[in-house]
Amino acid sequence: MQDTLEESRARQRARLLDWLAGQQQAMQDLLQKVVDIDSGSRDEAGVTAVAQVLGERLRAAGVAVRFESVPGYGVLLHAEVPGPAEGAPILLMGHMDTVYPAGTVARRPFRVEDGRAHGPGVADMKSGLVLNVFVAEAFARCGGLRAPLRLFFSCDEEIGSPATRERIMEVARGARAVFNAEPGRVSGNLVTSRKGSMAVEFEVEGVAAHAGINHAAGASALEALARKLLALHALTDPATGVTTNVGVVHGGIVPNMVAPHAKAELDVRYTAGTDPDALLERIRAIIEEESLPRTSGRITESRRTLPMAPTPDALLALYRRGAQSLGFDVQGEFTGGAADSGLTASVGAPTLCATGPVGGHPHTDREYCELSTFVPRAQAVALAVFDHP
Repeated sequence: MQDTLEESRARQRARLLDWLAGQQQAMQDLLQKVVDIDSGSRDEAGVTAVAQVLGERLRAAGVAVRFESVPGYGVLLHAEVPGPAEGAPILLMGHMDTVYPAGTVARRPFRVEDGRAHGPGVADMKSGLVLNVFVAEAFARCGGLRAPLRLFFSCDEEIGSPATRERIMEVARGARAVFNAEPGRVSGNLVTSRKGSMAVEFEVEGVAAHAGINHAAGASALEALARKLLALHALTDPATGVTTNVGVVHGGIVPNMVAPHAKAELDVRYTAGTDPDALLERIRAIIEEESLPRTSGRITESRRTLPMAPTPDALLALYRRGAQSLGFDVQGEFTGGAADSGLTASVGAPTLCATGPVGGHPHTDREYCELSTFVPRAQAVALAVFDHP
């Protein structure tokens, strides 16, 4: 009987791999559909349209799909392929929002050149969404699950998951494993730990004055901001892994007026060994300090993502065994980029990140996806799910 069971599992494994091997063009076609939809964070209509396209493919394969409304952001996509018994699921994750504003698709739509797909969000992470959809479809068509397989696609990851973080942790809590389909590294490697991130928006108030007639009566919000910027950047500490970057600045009205107002946005990255509350208080002290007489500063918004705790060795080894059987190998990497995998790892769910197709230059107009990696990396995820105990 044991031999029969092993033979049955071997046949299911072969069916999974063979079916995925024939889906290269279908994967590319679905990728083009979702890339050619603007779905920047807070674009409710665009994110919902992406969810509908992906949901349509899943439903056509007999996979149960449900959309959960997130006002102001779009929807969450939930889908499930049942296992032979109830129990803790394996979770395939991704996010449907991108960093690109409306109109980007019209300027540079999906295109393929030299084996690479280009377009807004093609790597980060619409190719990963497509990969997850095809893995789920493979199990729906071929069988082989030992546990329920769930898909969860979010809608606000690129801005720190302000509306969905609690939902993400709720869905991940108790999962057997989480595979987050962020783009594979340019090296082909996976991500096994990440920094956390903090976004801090703040404003500075000064005193307006005519820059020529009564300059001394003014107090420049821009000068005060410049001093704060230097102090904030001085918090960068390579020894602890903390980096700070004021990446957006606005202020002033006209050149011949001492600027009465300024505002800025600060990005902070930190490791699991950092106390984020203490770090935020240091930032707050700099922003609220009267760095120039008669000026003041205040934080208007702050949000953070959690560092991703290291992937358990057993989960990385499981993926690697499948990859090696397919003819390629990977290692695990640490990265400074933050992701929702930090949230899933924080609730104790064993998490492996960057399981999507290989891509590069995310968040730029040079973003690309290596199309040749679609099928083998989909097969590798499928084998990790198939072989998970």
